[in-house]
Amino acid sequence: MINRLIASTLPLLPKRFVWLFSRSYIAGETVEDAMSACQTLNADGIKTTIDILGEFIHNLDEAEKNRDEYLSLIDIAQRTGIDGNYSVKPTMFGLLINAEACYSHIRRIVAKAASYGNFIRIDMEDSKCVDLEMNLFRRLKTELPENVGLVVQAYLRRTLKDLKDLMDLHTPTIPLNYRLCKGIYAEPGHIAFQRHDEINAHFLEDLEFMFRNGVYPGIATHDRSLVDGALALIDKYKIPRDRYEFQMLYGVAPELRRSLIEAGHTLRVYVPYGRHWFGYSTRRLKENPKIVNSIVKSLLLSR
Repeated sequence: MINRLIASTLPLLPKRFVWLFSRSYIAGETVEDAMSACQTLNADGIKTTIDILGEFIHNLDEAEKNRDEYLSLIDIAQRTGIDGNYSVKPTMFGLLINAEACYSHIRRIVAKAASYGNFIRIDMEDSKCVDLEMNLFRRLKTELPENVGLVVQAYLRRTLKDLKDLMDLHTPTIPLNYRLCKGIYAEPGHIAFQRHDEINAHFLEDLEFMFRNGVYPGIATHDRSLVDGALALIDKYKIPRDRYEFQMLYGVAPELRRSLIEAGHTLRVYVPYGRHWFGYSTRRLKENPKIVNSIVKSLLLSR
């Protein structure tokens, strides 16, 4: 109850104060901050996916600026030697303003990553974006099959059907590559499962479909029960260590993260940064008030 109260109050407080709660799970405001965070994670044997914060822009001038910022980020990260890839949110490039312009911007970003032999993950946003983002992914996957992946959300009632519908893009030599997460946007019951147990059951159902069909999953969760369920499926289907990875948010569940690394599993951490950190911070805290506990502890220990 206290965590929920703190999380719901934060958006009303000064940004400087909110930053005290946010700095544990956001790399910073600059690309230099992101590089430093990634280098630290890489030194611990952890791969990264870098995300520039921002979404739901209002005009296409912003989309061009965001595109150029990503193109610059990719050059800098490659020069720095970061072991990681990149995530993009299509609404940051005008998906809901002009879908063709959005495609053009993101294609340039994927092509830039491809020039280094690297990879772009298309984030999945709220339900009004799903069909547009599926179409965007399908188009990019056809053109640059080795260099683009997608996020799917287990709480959406449509997800398993979507996975089946996309299998025509899959080949054994260039498998589909998904980040499977629970889902973070507030959606009505006819669109998304609401109960924790339902969502977890469908998460594991989706993951089992991926394993049975040779899809490469990024298993994105901090839920110990889902990690255990995933490990059971890995054993059941005898999945090689190079055909999946676990993924987690920056600054969250360090002990669980460490246990997976020590057991020899590949782990990738999502590293967000940028000047638009405030909206991301307040949304994350409202979605997961339990984060407040760990943040408060880290604040006290840093004094």
